[in-house]
Amino acid sequence: MKIAIKNRAACAFLLWAAGLFLQTTAFAAIPVQHWTQASGAKVYLVESPAIAMVDVQLDFDAGSRRVAAGQAGLAGVTAALLSKGVAAKGGALALDENALGEAWADLGAQFGASAGTDRFSFSLRSLSEPDLLAQAVQLAARQIAEPAFPADVWQRDRQRLVAQLKESYTRPASVAAREFAKTVYGSHPYGHEVNEATLARISVADMQAFHAAHITRCNARVSIVGALTRMQADALVAGLLSRLPPIDCAAAPPLPAVPEVAPLERAQLLRIPFDSAQAHVLMGQPGYRRNDPDFFALTVGNYILGGGGFVSRLTSEVREKRGLSYSVYSYFAPGLHAGAFTLGLQTRPDQVGEAVRVSREVLTRFVHEGPSGAELKAAKDNLVGGFALRIDSNRKLLDNVANIAWNQLPLDYLDIWTQQVEKVTLADIKAAFSRKLQPEKMVTVVVGAADAGK
Repeated sequence: MKIAIKNRAACAFLLWAAGLFLQTTAFAAIPVQHWTQASGAKVYLVESPAIAMVDVQLDFDAGSRRVAAGQAGLAGVTAALLSKGVAAKGGALALDENALGEAWADLGAQFGASAGTDRFSFSLRSLSEPDLLAQAVQLAARQIAEPAFPADVWQRDRQRLVAQLKESYTRPASVAAREFAKTVYGSHPYGHEVNEATLARISVADMQAFHAAHITRCNARVSIVGALTRMQADALVAGLLSRLPPIDCAAAPPLPAVPEVAPLERAQLLRIPFDSAQAHVLMGQPGYRRNDPDFFALTVGNYILGGGGFVSRLTSEVREKRGLSYSVYSYFAPGLHAGAFTLGLQTRPDQVGEAVRVSREVLTRFVHEGPSGAELKAAKDNLVGGFALRIDSNRKLLDNVANIAWNQLPLDYLDIWTQQVEKVTLADIKAAFSRKLQPEKMVTVVVGAADAGK
């Protein structure tokens, strides 16, 4: 039996190596089915029978925004330790990290956990063959609900994380990013810094308590893409959550509200001396929430400003015309709260003042005047033409379905995405950028040069 499983596992790896491309077209409808289980879990499914695979993502409101500043890093290390073993429970034997890794390899399946600013996620990929999938679901259910959190492994991993932190202090890009986040977000959890002190305050008991409080059936949003019917998907989700304690969702108290990111009141310039060949510059402010109605106008506008690579206005003005930087870019990072708008570049230390000045001028002019008609047409053509690449594999499609689930977007969001892009006007972009960005109040962080301009 085990040999047969390993043979089928080998087939699974061949399928993954082949790319697992979803057979769809840019304009084919992508029906997203949605329902809520009796347990409280919200399920989102796209049936994709072309390949005998299933991709699953379980998201919980348990990202770093749910962690106090003094224990920054708790969500991330909790996710990391979930792969280090499962406890003995209900007649099932304990598995250490080596045995757990071998069990997944034998099934030819992949499972992991991660934590971001907003959500704590589990991901599962398996063949849809019933006996293999059933075993993968059973093992994943144990890992979701019954992690061992071995204390000796945490001590080892904490030392490794501290070493990584110390190494990051030697990299100017890391120093700039850390200072930028703290200054832009202030006291909001998005800006909390993970350091040696916060890691030292985290115990196994803290991880267990965090896991118990946040990884619950009521708190689950499950996205699925693969060769399953709705009935099979419903059973799969029930299996994945089966070992979590049952909860009356109606009676369970809601998680406490997290305050919004405070807007910046004034411009700030941070100069951080650093012995490096290039000065690293980050400029920005809090941006907008993912469910903001200006999302498409800001997406198209930022492609023109600095998100379109070599065709962006920042690249044209800073790199091509003046040779001040090899790379210059801008992006928004919207989340459940106002994620940062960031403009970044690297330049020679003796050019940093001019590079900052020109970048700020380009940004200010764009906010006040908006793009040209030719820029708007080129951006729309590129975004619409590239849409198919956003959904050309089950994994990419799953990312998009999870985005719909997490941000409570319309179920036809992928079907109308290109239409929404096409609808954006010059006036929409100008108005949206004027509402969201205040160049005169932005944070500017310069690492590696004393002169950052005025």
